[in-house]
Amino acid sequence: MLEISVRHAFAGFTLDAAFRAPPGVTVLFGRSGSGKTTIVNAVAGLLMPDSGRIASGDWTLLDTEQGICLKPHRRRLGYVFQEGRLFPHLTVRQNLGYGAWFAPRGAPREDMGRVVELLGIGPLLDRRPGALSGGEKQRVAIGRALLSAPRLILADEPLAALDEARKAEILPYFERLRDEVNVPILYVSHSASEVARLATTVVALDAGRVVAQGPAAEVLGDPEVLPAGAREAGAVLTARVALHHEDGLTELDAGGLPLFLPRVPHEPGASLRVRIAAHDVILSRGRPEGLSALNILPGVVYEVRPGEGPGTIVAIDTKAGRVLARITRRSAASLDLAQGGEVHAVVKTVSVAPLDIGGAGRAG
Repeated sequence: MLEISVRHAFAGFTLDAAFRAPPGVTVLFGRSGSGKTTIVNAVAGLLMPDSGRIASGDWTLLDTEQGICLKPHRRRLGYVFQEGRLFPHLTVRQNLGYGAWFAPRGAPREDMGRVVELLGIGPLLDRRPGALSGGEKQRVAIGRALLSAPRLILADEPLAALDEARKAEILPYFERLRDEVNVPILYVSHSASEVARLATTVVALDAGRVVAQGPAAEVLGDPEVLPAGAREAGAVLTARVALHHEDGLTELDAGGLPLFLPRVPHEPGASLRVRIAAHDVILSRGRPEGLSALNILPGVVYEVRPGEGPGTIVAIDTKAGRVLARITRRSAASLDLAQGGEVHAVVKTVSVAPLDIGGAGRAG
């Protein structure tokens, strides 16, 4: 169990945040200036808060009431920054060895070979950082952090400096880290796609306060706690790969309903998490016919939540899970949408981006 309670006053800003999270990936989510990095700095020992307690299981890093405050180098943390921050004059193998050199004597260590295989960096071992792509550098940085035998890994927006292609390359490795390494991860992000794919627990922050906490599907479905409001709202569904079709589509089994996506790199039987943005869903009272969209999910209206502008968020309970649609108030009125009414959610196959599809693992 990860336990964090931190209070600290700056000029014009006060952080007062407390949460407890189970093992896995705990994502701090919120707009810039909400306090995410301040919390990470307090955990790392780079900031001494006015008061607080930080512990991972039986390992207490900070307890101001008890007078406990471990020095940063004694906190047993692995830190993955926005950039890899590798030593340019060392090879990848030597950079990894540098992490292992910091592992305390007698501490349980990851095997170098297993880490290399886990992160797919075997062909890179004799290269220097200057010859690596951004995604490759981040994988090496993760390996270096793992080999230091950390009791907690901090990842402060580790994908922020990467383009979409490199993000797509490295996200599966973070999923493997979540599912195959028994080290809790505190991960900072403002990307709904990253949160949907990786989070075991989401802690949403605003103005230095925790405004929501829970599974990704729950938090990402609440426009009031999202950095960009209704524009980022969406559903997170768990589905199983049923089969791959010859025309390049993959069919998922989502609670007994077929869900078609562009081909995904997962074998039949694999469990996936799929984020469907609310603005990519249209609604129909009757089952629509003559549409190009392949995904038609029948359900019942759970809630109609008007926004401050012309938009409305409609939550629909389907066999696949709760789906959100962002439509206009005028459309909601013309369809006479109300709680308990039957409706069909329609999702274009190609509207689901690759970054919004990932392995469910322990985050499912």
